[in-house]
Amino acid sequence: MGDSNQKLHAIMISFPFQGHITPFVHLAIKLASKGFTITFVHTEFIHHQITKSQPHKTIEPQVFSEARKSGLDIRYTTITDGLPLEFDRSSNMKQYWDSIMQVFPTHIDEFVNNMVKSHPLSAFFLVTDTLYAWPATIAKKYNFVIVSFWTQPALIFTLYYHLDLLIKNGHFASNDNRMDTIAYIPGVKAIEPKDLTSTLQETDTTTLVHRVTFKAFEEVKKADIVICNTVEELESETISALHQKSPIYAIGPIFPPRFTKSTVGTSLRAASDCTEWLNTKPHGSVLYVAFGSLVRISEHDMAEIAHGLLLSEANFIWVLRPGTIGSDGTNILPVGFEDSIKDRGMIVPWCNQIEVLSHSAVGGFLTHCGWNSLFESIWFGVPLICFPFAYDQITNRKLVVNDWKIGINLRDEKSITRGEVGEKINLLMRGTKSDELRKEMNRVKKTLENALATDGSSEKNFKQFIKNVKELMRKRNGLSI
Repeated sequence: MGDSNQKLHAIMISFPFQGHITPFVHLAIKLASKGFTITFVHTEFIHHQITKSQPHKTIEPQVFSEARKSGLDIRYTTITDGLPLEFDRSSNMKQYWDSIMQVFPTHIDEFVNNMVKSHPLSAFFLVTDTLYAWPATIAKKYNFVIVSFWTQPALIFTLYYHLDLLIKNGHFASNDNRMDTIAYIPGVKAIEPKDLTSTLQETDTTTLVHRVTFKAFEEVKKADIVICNTVEELESETISALHQKSPIYAIGPIFPPRFTKSTVGTSLRAASDCTEWLNTKPHGSVLYVAFGSLVRISEHDMAEIAHGLLLSEANFIWVLRPGTIGSDGTNILPVGFEDSIKDRGMIVPWCNQIEVLSHSAVGGFLTHCGWNSLFESIWFGVPLICFPFAYDQITNRKLVVNDWKIGINLRDEKSITRGEVGEKINLLMRGTKSDELRKEMNRVKKTLENALATDGSSEKNFKQFIKNVKELMRKRNGLSI
């Protein structure tokens, strides 16, 4: 690989879930805009889901077609995850992830081998999701530089990175985990056990999620570079401490070009258009209620949210899957609910979240606290009601409510009540508390805007990350870059 005419070529492979795919796609476009050739890899199953959701069925996600029209060198391909397309992955998650962990890497190896042979003038490097457990093996075999992309906050990365400290101090992997404040993780002043990810709060550490996480964070310590979808000013102490362990760059939030005008989505579902309805509502009067595609709300919580919306004074859009029924087969929404909300409520199966949050009528967001949703809400200055369910969502809530003070908490572990839901909706949407939240939200929004400015921290870090990749490629492969 000593040819000075070789072009830097990133092979990018995201984790096959919506919250990971979205920033990965936008990162691919940003890298391509800096002159890199990109080959973006989806599993065949994810490709099938995306193409089903697009109004015009195409052989690739529309976002890449649009990028190429702008002259970007993005190629797209698919690889089997080891299971037939018709296999029901959602109902057989263990078998699905066994295939992702054990079979999928073999197909990746075959694909990379073919890429290397068929593109002799390309100098390849890998950009893969941190949660994959195979990148270091592939990178070593082909002498690739490996970039690990962490799509969640740096706080969660460092908690997993220091699992040994949590275990040593009895806060994790114990039959009776300690419940006192954790104040020994580098770069983390203090965190309560209730604010750890759900994975770190469980006592059974033999689950599939635990196995994936443990293996991934053994592997990430072999990565050449880690990039993180966060903002340095929002997690400065954590990022600074991680720098002592590994080259890590806070380059977030990873948004698409022309973000506020973007209509080209990356969603796995077809979206409803809410604009016409929103245009009829007063400024800041609408609460947007939406939870992630993997979130499973209990019958009790669903019913209490519905009653709480009725009790509140807010207009609302509720993203609710079709056929929402209870375990006994009956509709769990209140009798006459849809008739009662005709003047002030809209129920849709899915929507373009950016279009909704950017609309002037939207003044609040009841969310599960997915990381992408939080950044989108901040960008458009929409304060939050936090209703986390599992995984990173719980720790994300801690950042929103305790650290940044741009949202209010709906629950910790206790069950929610309709009275509490209605009360907190009204608290978020109007009055003194609402004014305080909006003031803090404007401050955090300004931090994001500054980070993404030409001389902002995220842009500077992105440039340094690219420089670091080129230096490593030059040293490892003898390139004149």
